[in-house]
Amino acid sequence: MDIAIVTGASSGLGREFVCQLSRTEKLDEIWVIARRKEKLEELKTSIPSPGIHMFPMDLTEFSSTVLLASVLEKVKPEVKILINNAGMGKLGECEDISPEDTRNMIELNCCVPAVVTRLVLPFMKEGSRIINIASTAAFQPLPGMAVYGASKTFVLNY
Repeated sequence: MDIAIVTGASSGLGREFVCQLSRTEKLDEIWVIARRKEKLEELKTSIPSPGIHMFPMDLTEFSSTVLLASVLEKVKPEVKILINNAGMGKLGECEDISPEDTRNMIELNCCVPAVVTRLVLPFMKEGSRIINIASTAAFQPLPGMAVYGASKTFVLNY
């Protein structure tokens, strides 16, 4: 089974990637991953073909990556395209962003793409593609966006 996997698929760039993949790629399924189940359900009804397989989960939770690994092992798909799009940003000076938000931003923007890529790589063959979504914030220091910019620099270099 040929599939694409898109993280952060419930809105914005992620949703648009899913729409474009459904029109331009020959896939059996697109696996969409995001926290907001209702948004994934809306997406699923708007994409007639190929099939959408929803994973409503928060990839910063270890149990979510365990579940993804388990499904990959069970189904053994051929992943043609992986799009690491999930991410978050908080604006503000470092001292104004809570330690929890700082940790979550780094976890989602840095750790998640690396872990998801590692889980998916065994199911990719020559010619498969990985797209990691960074930001123009990755190219220079930005006042009020230091943690976000640094995390996107990681994605750019990864």
